[in-house]
Amino acid sequence: MAKYSTGSSASGGGTNCELCGAESNSLELASVAGAELEVCPDCTPHDDQQRTQSRSSDSDSSRRDDEPSRKQKAAQNVAKANPVWDGDSEHWEEEGTNYDDDPLPYLVSDYGEKTTEARQAAGLQREELAEELGARETDLLAVEQGRATQAGIGGGLIEALEERLDVTLSE
Repeated sequence: MAKYSTGSSASGGGTNCELCGAESNSLELASVAGAELEVCPDCTPHDDQQRTQSRSSDSDSSRRDDEPSRKQKAAQNVAKANPVWDGDSEHWEEEGTNYDDDPLPYLVSDYGEKTTEARQAAGLQREELAEELGARETDLLAVEQGRATQAGIGGGLIEALEERLDVTLSE
């Protein structure tokens, strides 16, 4: 267990390591976890400045300047595996776009509270309303918590809620 500094003189008058407590005639001043301590040769590897310098020199020597970093390589691999745009819009043109499943971009600011209040005023439990609308209960919860856009809730569900609960949720 590490010994806490008792404040031995800063001029090097102590003979015990302030980190491990070992007696030594060759104590050195080291910065350990932000504290300036007199430490024995066994504890000098704990010097923050020494560890930072050795880490940076290790990483510099192990990687050539022209070689991309590991993070860059990982990002490139992800981009290759999951392209954002493949240049092919033919399937959209053939199948068309299902706007009922697209998230609505503009919802009123308090749509979650309005939905919850309207559902409760109608005397419905979330589970009952979900079953009636043919929706998942977790989707209704996302709407009530104001997370419809983040959860990818479709415009069809918002429309169905507006119609069933007689409430305005979108602008």
